[in-house]
Amino acid sequence: MNPSSQPVIVEAPRPLPTVEPEQQIADLIVAYLEQLGVEYVFGVPGGAIEPLYNALARSARRGGPRPVVARHESGAAFMADGYARETGRIGVCCATSGPGATNLITGVACAYENGVPLLVLTGQPSLPSFGRRALQESACTGVNTLGMFRHCTRYNSLVSHPQQIESKLVTALQRAVRCPRGPVHLSLPLDILKSASPVRLPSYDITAKMRPASLVDADAIDELQALLRRAARVRLLIGGGCGEAVGAVLQFARLQDIPFVTTPDGKGLVSPADPLFRGVFGFAGHRSAEILLRDPEVDLVLAVGTSMNEWTSSGWSDALLNEKLVHIDESADHLARSPMARLQVRGRILTVFDRLVRGAALGVVETAGTAPPAAAVCDPLLDAPEKWAGPEAPIKPQRLMHDLGRLFPPGTRFLADAGNSVAWSIHYLHPADRRRGERRLGGGERLRGLGRRRVEAGWLRLTMDFAPMGWAIGGAVGTALGAPDQPVVCITGDGSLLMNGQEISVAVAEGLTVIYVVLNDRALGMVKHGQRLAGAEPIGFELPPTDFAAMARAMGAAGHTVRSPRDLAALDMDAVCARRGPTLIDVHIDAEEVPPMNLRMRILGTDL
Repeated sequence: MNPSSQPVIVEAPRPLPTVEPEQQIADLIVAYLEQLGVEYVFGVPGGAIEPLYNALARSARRGGPRPVVARHESGAAFMADGYARETGRIGVCCATSGPGATNLITGVACAYENGVPLLVLTGQPSLPSFGRRALQESACTGVNTLGMFRHCTRYNSLVSHPQQIESKLVTALQRAVRCPRGPVHLSLPLDILKSASPVRLPSYDITAKMRPASLVDADAIDELQALLRRAARVRLLIGGGCGEAVGAVLQFARLQDIPFVTTPDGKGLVSPADPLFRGVFGFAGHRSAEILLRDPEVDLVLAVGTSMNEWTSSGWSDALLNEKLVHIDESADHLARSPMARLQVRGRILTVFDRLVRGAALGVVETAGTAPPAAAVCDPLLDAPEKWAGPEAPIKPQRLMHDLGRLFPPGTRFLADAGNSVAWSIHYLHPADRRRGERRLGGGERLRGLGRRRVEAGWLRLTMDFAPMGWAIGGAVGTALGAPDQPVVCITGDGSLLMNGQEISVAVAEGLTVIYVVLNDRALGMVKHGQRLAGAEPIGFELPPTDFAAMARAMGAAGHTVRSPRDLAALDMDAVCARRGPTLIDVHIDAEEVPPMNLRMRILGTDL
């Protein structure tokens, strides 16, 4: 999912935590996190960051933010990412100096490219030791981690004096949640963290200062309404940035009978059973979505909350990027990728569609979506019914996705990892019992439920642009901590699990209901199939046979092996979802089934 245009949820003001006399800068940092309702700091402890962990220990004793210890720093960043997407709060991760900081970078870069707000805290040796080859020095006179973070953060600074901490921390927090959103980084020398706090409690109540602003281009909305009045056929593309606004977007679609498609990261925001849904446009998408946008009788395509990157634009396809396009987004960076659009509307998406819904209710907007007949509704299982209906082993991934969609209860969060997992999930994972809408308009009544949804990331979450293997394994831990009463399903591959599977141990330690579904084909599947489709040399993709269920049990999780649809049906999913602790399901899939990855092959220039 791309939450780059989803504002962070800010809750009711909390009493300002007190920092006792003689306490340290580290305690002041934790007090600000407590003010924001942050519950967890994900990281790996070390000498240079030890004062922060001391402050977290004191905080945990009084019920404030506490540490969650990852097994690798990249996993800590992935956990903070998952927590931020789930809760709408800032995700916080930390690491010690040197390799601790560099290990964070992949997860931070992932959050940067996906617009996820994180506060990243890294340690440094004490200031007087700079330039003297201190252990793991990572200042400008050592391995300069501050310079490394400069390229994947929205704010990046070294705190070199105790009096700087409040100013730089508040600036960082605000930059994390203001468009363009993303991670921010503070580098904290050991002696600064240990310094006495210059104030007894936070000087600023920043809660209100981090609320989203309802800025919008009113003239552009007027122009859009005029275009809609003249249009006979309108279509919608719902992107991952529609999180808080998707209720308003869907209400507008229903009032005007406008069929819609989604981007891959927008799929989780809608019900696959919605009668107006026509599938996913972009990577691993559906032919029904392409047909809808290419209809020559369509007048306008409203693309909402999408970055127009490779995956969301179907490889910058002319089916979307043409003169029929109206691009609606909060990010100027996103709008810069659609110069051919007939109209660009910049502003908070919720505000734009609140106005469009009111206009539709008052008759200001009178367009006709003219939805295609029901036969055109997206049903990916019609692509190849023989792939999901049979009892044969090994289980086909199409069948697995179909079964996962029906086996888990409403409210389940699905995370799809990079690789074949995300391709199969985008195309075939369609839970049938999702709510179709959250907002209603009755007669002349005022709109009900204009507030933001509690969960903005949707039922399916994935990464775009910067897509590291293993993201979902750590992300599922952060998601489960943010939603302790709901099952979290991580769909991952055997390659990703071998890379980052150690984070399952964190789910064990925290007693989290995370179900890890491993697509086991004894290969780096996307590499293997990509080589075959491109006619390339078959090299470097094979993985040895591995008993992942046994690995899970060795870490303290439950482990099951599935080789056929019958094995999967025999699992008691109610018991799995009720278990306090993670469960791993090692699914031996048909390794010869080719995932829907033709778009990727075309972009690489290697399709045959």
